[in-house]
Amino acid sequence: MKKSIFLITPLVAILLFLNCSNSDNPSSSTEDINNIPEVYKKIYGATSITSDGTYLTIKTNGQPDHKSVYYATTSDKYEAFSGTTFGGSTFKKNPNVIDTNLAFTFKIPLNPVAASSHASTPLGAIGVSINGVPLFNQYAGPNQPLTDEIQSFDQYSGHPTGRMIYHYHVEPLYLTQTKGKSALMGFLLDGFPVYGPEENGAAVTGLDAYHGHTSPTVDYPNGIYHYHITNTDPYINGSGFYGSPGTVSN
Repeated sequence: MKKSIFLITPLVAILLFLNCSNSDNPSSSTEDINNIPEVYKKIYGATSITSDGTYLTIKTNGQPDHKSVYYATTSDKYEAFSGTTFGGSTFKKNPNVIDTNLAFTFKIPLNPVAASSHASTPLGAIGVSINGVPLFNQYAGPNQPLTDEIQSFDQYSGHPTGRMIYHYHVEPLYLTQTKGKSALMGFLLDGFPVYGPEENGAAVTGLDAYHGHTSPTVDYPNGIYHYHITNTDPYINGSGFYGSPGTVSN
């Protein structure tokens, strides 16, 4: 009787090794990459959201999903605007338009904690709103208030920078009109959530130096530190990030 001979070629050996390695480590980190908590799925303007278990990576194109006078006049999202803007200022359009070819990557802590030393917020994006538009702080330039810049806010209280980046410094009216005044508005780079100007049906009060406080929310029934957007300076954030900020690139 002839004996069957099975030759282990180099390719077979490699496949066997990989199979054994995977069997020894059934819970490899790649299996958790898309295990995103439900609250982050409210960022409906994200083009992708992934997690490595420590940080969330949120990618957006930064474009508002509402109409604006700052879209090119050839765009179906363009809408003429005149009259008064945020705070009753007379609208004065700035010379910029919305760049529709941008890409943002926000990297924020998945489980934010209070920082031992609170960093100041920078000029530029300090967070991301649920429609993917960047959130900016209360300054038009280094320690320069928004007094004059407010005049250029469009019908939903946003406008583009000289680099054509559309953003909100103040209450994003489209979001509070469509989602509600107490709804989740987004997240700052430190991972803590941002809510609208109301809580439990009333205007929020008693915010700390960072423009937030700790209490239960619809998304966090056990309580969490969170920021609130109000209609007075500093609008979104006060004396810096409550937690340790992640990063943003575009």
